[in-house]
Amino acid sequence: MASEQWEYETLKPPRGATKKESVDPKAALNELGKEGWELADTIDYVGGGTNLLVLKRRVDE
Repeated sequence: MASEQWEYETLKPPRGATKKESVDPKAALNELGKEGWELADTIDYVGGGTNLLVLKRRVDE
């Protein structure tokens, strides 16, 4: 049995006009979801806040 192979992508949550607060990334996530990506994890700033969203999708062999 072969092990599953994955590829990864990162998405930086878009920032609003103030550049401090994140804007809802739903549209970007829905587009990536149509391409087979799924949210796997987040990478957070020290002290709070999300820096990157980590997505993954299975690689077809």
